[in-house]
Amino acid sequence: MNALRLVYFGTPAFAVPPLHALLASKHRVLAVVSQPDRPKGRGHQLQATPTREVAALHDIPVLQPARIKDPAFLQSIRDLAPDLGVVAAFGRILPDDLLAIPRLGMINVHASVLPRYRGAAPIQRAVLAGDEETGVTIMQMVSELDAGPMLAVTTVPIAPDATSGDVEAVVAAAGAPLLIRVVDRLSQGTVPATPQDPTLATFAPKVTKQEGAIDWNRPARDVHNTVRGLQPWPLASTHLDGTRYVIRRTIIENGTTDRAAGTVVDAHADRFAVAAGGGTVVRILEIQPEGRRSMAARDFLAGHHLLPGARFDT
Repeated sequence: MNALRLVYFGTPAFAVPPLHALLASKHRVLAVVSQPDRPKGRGHQLQATPTREVAALHDIPVLQPARIKDPAFLQSIRDLAPDLGVVAAFGRILPDDLLAIPRLGMINVHASVLPRYRGAAPIQRAVLAGDEETGVTIMQMVSELDAGPMLAVTTVPIAPDATSGDVEAVVAAAGAPLLIRVVDRLSQGTVPATPQDPTLATFAPKVTKQEGAIDWNRPARDVHNTVRGLQPWPLASTHLDGTRYVIRRTIIENGTTDRAAGTVVDAHADRFAVAAGGGTVVRILEIQPEGRRSMAARDFLAGHHLLPGARFDT
């Protein structure tokens, strides 16, 4: 097996397990390309991206172009003369001029079973939809977004109460060994590619803050999926008496109610139940008043004399 010279494009935590796998393989990572560092926290201090931190530990050069089409950046990639480009959640659309540089093209670690959930937020969209399964596709990159032929696919289950953050960790871990199998096979020759069926394509646009507002008129299952699907960002929230509350964790109750959607059905000890659409009931397990820490339902109810009949805004 010939060792390939690679350039790795990735930014967030999802991109770290595949990068670790490449660094442990026989192949050589010439450079890591990440989005620029961003200010975070109350002090707005610049924080290195997760992939930049990994690269620093291994003395690998990091490129963080402000513009991906910058001629100087493109020339720096040409100067590296990579055999292959590997992309995992880089966060930007790559231009054709960049895709054409590596001798073997560029492949992408995409967090869904394509052609389902092409786009920026495949994991969140799968959780929001209540899917019971998702996966990873290693695909050859082409100009059209996430439309390239598939080189390998694996599936993973989505637990009923798993958040998007939980699923992301599972999917990233599953994608790492799958990526290595594909890169190893590419080093030995061509890999059979399966074209996607465009008629089956669905899209996963980036999640927005506006989607965080809980619609209590939706059935309990939809409310529950909203809460877990929007973690770790932008989080699901609701209002009561003018105060915003982030709902961190819920379960679906077996019983039903005739109360209007958004109405508190039960609020004592650790039972914090709210009516949802169609007479279904959501039980809140963890809640965070705006500007305060997150707390279990029991702790919240102990400090808030909330009575059945109170109603969250829908």
